[in-house]
Amino acid sequence: MNLIKISDINAPELDVFARLTENQLRTYCEPEPGIFLAESASVILSALEAGYEPLTMLVETGRLEAEAKPVFDAVSKYCGSSKAESLPVYTADHDVVCHLTGYALVRGLWMTLRRKQLTPVDEFIRDKKRITVLYDVVNPTNVGAIIRCAAALGMDGVLLTHPSVDPLTRRSARVSMGTVFKIPWTQARREESEGLNLIYTLQSHGFKTVAMALTEDSTSVDNEAIRANERLAVVMGTEGTGLPGNVIAQCDYRVMIPMYHGVDSLNVAAASAISFWELLK
Repeated sequence: MNLIKISDINAPELDVFARLTENQLRTYCEPEPGIFLAESASVILSALEAGYEPLTMLVETGRLEAEAKPVFDAVSKYCGSSKAESLPVYTADHDVVCHLTGYALVRGLWMTLRRKQLTPVDEFIRDKKRITVLYDVVNPTNVGAIIRCAAALGMDGVLLTHPSVDPLTRRSARVSMGTVFKIPWTQARREESEGLNLIYTLQSHGFKTVAMALTEDSTSVDNEAIRANERLAVVMGTEGTGLPGNVIAQCDYRVMIPMYHGVDSLNVAAASAISFWELLK
């Protein structure tokens, strides 16, 4: 590895680790797809295994021998020895890193990687049977947790509307425990996400759409007739306000999770786990 010792926290090479926003990272190196920042060895290893190209790395000096070594080995394995030898690896003592980021790094490791081009919606859903649609879900923790549930419980993919949080944001990727790199996902364009466009697209491809919503005609999530459909898209809304009324009305089914003790809803990530489990039986 190309180890570069850093003592000046204002070094411009470190902007991508601490001074660029998530949106700035997405447009970094245009017209390329942009870059993203992954933190912790487990998340970075999942990204490398999924074929994302590493660009730079920041490591606490005390982490080089333990946590960083598997990452170095993975760069060599998946990207080749020449990439491993040339990859800039910035190293700094713990105090310097904390001053740079404002807090201790997760396991002392960050890596920037190049994004991949998003798969168009029509192509993405073509060969899938069970997907979840995140409709304007803006909380990165919820997005990461839902993706983790979708991967663990056998969903074929995750489709996000344009306003939803980018799954490659640091928090989403970390909460997902790296499963954002293990299950297919894509994000619709702005015009594809407007109004009922995405629901119409799914229905035109033979999907029965399932709105997770508490309405007068909602049926229980363990409904056998819904489960029997060949292609299902489970549509989930943002925390608090849920799905827009017109989306709920246009979906083929409205599904709820039975509640007790006066509780009317669950966190959207918890609800996703229950619905995926039931609908995939």
